[in-house]
Amino acid sequence: MEIEYHSKSDLKNYKPSMWGGIECTINRVENTYSDQLLYAGHYDRTGDIEQFATLGIKALRYPVLWEFHKSSLKSKIDWSWTNIQLENIRHHKIIPIAGLVHHGSGPEFTNLYNNDFAVNLANYALEVAKQFPWLEYYTPVNEPLTTARFSGLYGFWFPHHKNEHSFYLMLLNQLKATVLSMQAIRKINPKAKLIQTEDLAKTHSTPLLNYQAEYENKRHWLTFDILCGKVNKEHFFWKYFISSGIKESLLKFFTENPCPPDIIGLNYYITSERYIDENIHLYHNSSHGGNGKHRYADTTAVRSIKPAGLKELMRQAWERYHIPLALTEIHLNCTREEQMRWFKESWDVCCNLIEKGIDIKAITAWSLLGAYDWNNLLTKKEKKYESGTFDLVNNTLRPTALTTLVKSLSQDGSYEHPLINEKGWWHKSYPGGAANFTGTSANPVLIIGSSGTLGNAICKICERRYIPFKGVNRYDVDITLPDEIEKVINFYKPWAVINAAGYVRVDDAEFEIEKCFQINATASGLLAECCSHHGIKFMAFSSDLVFDGGKETPYFETDKVQPLNVYGSSKAKGESIILNTYSSSLIIRTSAFFGPWDQYNFPIQVLNSLKDERSFRVVKDVTVSPTYIPDLINTALDLFIDDEKGIWHLTNDGMMSWSHFAEEIADRGGFTKKHLDFFCQDEMEWKAKRPSYSALQNSKGIKLPSLSNAISRFFEEKIN
Repeated sequence: MEIEYHSKSDLKNYKPSMWGGIECTINRVENTYSDQLLYAGHYDRTGDIEQFATLGIKALRYPVLWEFHKSSLKSKIDWSWTNIQLENIRHHKIIPIAGLVHHGSGPEFTNLYNNDFAVNLANYALEVAKQFPWLEYYTPVNEPLTTARFSGLYGFWFPHHKNEHSFYLMLLNQLKATVLSMQAIRKINPKAKLIQTEDLAKTHSTPLLNYQAEYENKRHWLTFDILCGKVNKEHFFWKYFISSGIKESLLKFFTENPCPPDIIGLNYYITSERYIDENIHLYHNSSHGGNGKHRYADTTAVRSIKPAGLKELMRQAWERYHIPLALTEIHLNCTREEQMRWFKESWDVCCNLIEKGIDIKAITAWSLLGAYDWNNLLTKKEKKYESGTFDLVNNTLRPTALTTLVKSLSQDGSYEHPLINEKGWWHKSYPGGAANFTGTSANPVLIIGSSGTLGNAICKICERRYIPFKGVNRYDVDITLPDEIEKVINFYKPWAVINAAGYVRVDDAEFEIEKCFQINATASGLLAECCSHHGIKFMAFSSDLVFDGGKETPYFETDKVQPLNVYGSSKAKGESIILNTYSSSLIIRTSAFFGPWDQYNFPIQVLNSLKDERSFRVVKDVTVSPTYIPDLINTALDLFIDDEKGIWHLTNDGMMSWSHFAEEIADRGGFTKKHLDFFCQDEMEWKAKRPSYSALQNSKGIKLPSLSNAISRFFEEKIN
């Protein structure tokens, strides 16, 4: 199996191949290693390769990492696990691209600053080639320039140096290791090919800092310039290398041993383009830095200016080297529809450039398993997860909408979705960019009950996420009448319907039984029936009050419903009708939701009472799972876009009694708790019986942020 090569005359007749890749960094900070694949469970979980194969990928960037295999200089390597994985990849007719070092500094016996780094890696590469002589494609060192900056210039990663000499030496050590590794590998397999990856970056600046931006923009190409033997005495950086203490003999090694990549792998992220500004007071302290001459903020360019963009930067790479290109990483940590927009836009860019005669081999679904702790650049072990093509839940791979997109593009070269045509947020965040949001669509999301607390919040979040929507309330449509539902569906032609309407007065329901059931059960069934008839996606919301409180541990989706009151019974009946009518519906059960945008939720009522020094009655023997509306809706929308169905519990991670919740709100708000009056449920004069314990938990592995974190964000964003 080989990666396809085409003559220039053939370029207009093909689409880029679909590759895959997994975030596999083994990174060292101080004396602590972190392993992305260990966090992701890939070492112990079977079936990952089979899941990857369903995507239709032609090649897979796969780790055969030095740090994983070689604990000491003289240790004998156990190849058993890697052998099984590589053979499985081959069995599925996928081409493995072997990565030997991925943002690492090598095993403990070496590091990027050591002169023996290159020779030692080359020796390891030779062992890999002997063990797997059929391996043809290699990336000995991933993103050497990025790693050198983080390890030698900024001090984020081991060996934590912060000077120009260390940066240059670490870069050159990695590139010498690449050259020597390919030489060693080609002794075993003369057909072996180098796929060299690097961040596709660009720096923008204010006029004052143009000189610094020019320096960095030349620096961005160093990995490929050096490997191609372009760094001689006439090169812009020669004097920088020499003046920093780099030996001329080391530089001449590369002109005497050029090792141009067979394919240039470009990694493009939202953070790849930077903006530097001397007006540091305009930016957070974390962005402040300098070069010894000027102090400046270094920020993501798209927040300040319109960036050059992927298309222009890939064109520049082609014009500079005329070596086949591949887009080897394009991950974006964001909402699901934005992930799809980012990937599809990148695919379209590659297709457009191919039509213009630029040889682009592939685009890579990265990262298939998601990633951990890149929010802090791997400097802390928080295990903060961001999903990729698949979402890791309960140690299983959950397909997402991105999975469907990748499959479709790999098989047909095309993909359609109602949310894919709206431009991503990166087109709207810089000054003047907001005009790129149309907010209109021939097929919006129809939000039923848009004037209620839940519906209004869904509208707000859809607006924030650039999801075209139309909200309707009871004055626009009577959802108890099939003809009116049909009329509104035909008028707006939605691709999806979200029912946020409902009878919510739990105590009044005991006396308005028919009305409660008509809205919460019958109307929900009518909506589901209409959506089923038109082939429209449908999502509805249910309640923890479908349970009786007999458990002492959180309720899962599979637990038997047994409501204690009319409201809970109406919700349970509604769930049943919806799923019997339209089994592809998504039902979100939640509990005690609160949000920052209205005056009618529990925390706001507590704060208003304490502010006015009025007593506030709180039940003390009822435990719930308070849920922050933005977390609830954002996660529900992601699941909805992922085509999930059935019943899902979504609550913030944690539970507490209503009295504890009130005390927490008082403490966070800086109020005395003397006006909080605590009562048992029997003393509350409620007409409807509540379960004493109705905490919810998701059995499928989906976790919302902690309740403590949610309360903190509530205070940051709540209305005054």
